[in-house]
Amino acid sequence: MELATKRSRAVVDAVLFSLICSVSLVFAGDIVHQDDIAPKRPGCDNNFVLVKVPTWFDDIEQEEFVGVGARFGPTLESKEKDANKSRVALADPPDCCSTPKNKLTGEVILVHRGNCSFTAKAHVAEAAGASAILIVNNQTELFKMVCEADETDVHIGIPAVMLPQDAGASLEASLQNKLTVYVQLYSPKRPLVDVAEVFLWLMAVGTILCASYWSAWTAREAAIEQDKILKDASDEYLNTESSRSSGVVDINTTSAVLFVVIASCFLVMLYKLMSYWFIEVLVVLFAIGGVEGMQTCLVALLSCFRWFEHAAETFVKVPFLGAVSYLTIGVSPFCVTFAVVWAVYRRISFAWIGQDILGIALIVTVIQIIRVPNLKVGTVLLSCAFLYDIFWVFVSKWWFHESVMIMVARGDKSGEDGIPMLLKIPRMFDPWGGYSIIGFGDIILPGLLVAFSLRYDWLSNKSLRAGYFLWAMIAYGLGLLITYVALNLMDGHGQPALLYIVPFTVGTLLTLGKKRGDLRHLWSKGEPDRLCPHVQLQHSEQ
Repeated sequence: MELATKRSRAVVDAVLFSLICSVSLVFAGDIVHQDDIAPKRPGCDNNFVLVKVPTWFDDIEQEEFVGVGARFGPTLESKEKDANKSRVALADPPDCCSTPKNKLTGEVILVHRGNCSFTAKAHVAEAAGASAILIVNNQTELFKMVCEADETDVHIGIPAVMLPQDAGASLEASLQNKLTVYVQLYSPKRPLVDVAEVFLWLMAVGTILCASYWSAWTAREAAIEQDKILKDASDEYLNTESSRSSGVVDINTTSAVLFVVIASCFLVMLYKLMSYWFIEVLVVLFAIGGVEGMQTCLVALLSCFRWFEHAAETFVKVPFLGAVSYLTIGVSPFCVTFAVVWAVYRRISFAWIGQDILGIALIVTVIQIIRVPNLKVGTVLLSCAFLYDIFWVFVSKWWFHESVMIMVARGDKSGEDGIPMLLKIPRMFDPWGGYSIIGFGDIILPGLLVAFSLRYDWLSNKSLRAGYFLWAMIAYGLGLLITYVALNLMDGHGQPALLYIVPFTVGTLLTLGKKRGDLRHLWSKGEPDRLCPHVQLQHSEQ
């Protein structure tokens, strides 16, 4: 067996476990921004919505900008066909704090931020005859336009939208060059369900399904091998042989608790060091883990075919790695090439496919190597992850003034489209585009418990209905489904998936175990040390 290779894989995956699972989030890119700090009052109670601003220069369609609607003013149309195409006029004076010198007849007026309040600018623009006001920020980011604290009743009859500095500079330069500029202002609504979320759900459930069956199959093969040895060897030899050949890391309650601490440290490090170069480091680490995962999965898959059996069972000694099969050596160049190509071209539109392939291979391998030995450890691990998820998505806003988990998942301040430790699919029918994503932690952590339930069922010779795996799998699927329902109710704002998944999975196993009288065995002993007599008999008859 590839003993050294297995040990190195176990160590690597155990070390990277906290980093891989540190991001645990379902996200779809929110377009409605709730704000409990900005004051709301009559006439100043709009939600902050993103606004599409397509442009035309001399009747030639140009770039489409994205702005943010103000707390005040009428709401914008949600459909492009209902939005008016209006000419843009440059304010004079530029700040629009006093009556413009140019006469307006329904144009959209472009003004600079500063020197007076947002509502004052909107009042002046409306009185001058503008149909809408575009306020250019003095920074590249967008800013939420609110009413002043002393304004008790606001009556503004034109929409107000803020544009980032670069968008405003483009429009202003075109106007100064005597070009005729037109814009449309509308805020499309996100569809209730996008097919991307359906595929992500299938990917997450399918990944856990495959990983669980692989984990249970290897556990059963190990039990059969152990049973063979038991017939001809002493317990001392058996224990020595088992410790030598095992490439599995069983976590305990202490490591389950430490996971929260270590993962939190990783998450804060990601948040504080988030930058272009740090994303590059994460890409390298992810590519290395992806190569390891893909190689492990391919070797396991190909060794099931008769043509590759000899290559899988023939070994050569490699420095620093020990005995490595010829099949492993054969698939390694492909895996390395795949990961390198993805890393180099990860910014192209379909690079998400490569990221998902590497990610799924890594997740399956981690669930195969890192195992939960009993329900007690699984409950502690998922309970800690439950609190971890809630804290870093919601509670962290009180200390950091923003959700740390969401900021890390989106890769804010890095110039990149999020960190690589995510599965993602483009939102195909969403007018805002973007990606639906799910963090590795939302699959790996509950996946460890689901895989344990299948190993328990197989080694205890329980049928699918009488066992625990089917119900654990259904519970995970329902928990993730509820997560996506909550995600859409929150207009795409990131949700801690484990908030919904953990009660479903852990609660189902605890309830079923108590009802069937298996809870004590599930809780403390977990997987049987040996095959049950019926399975031994079946094996001896083959």
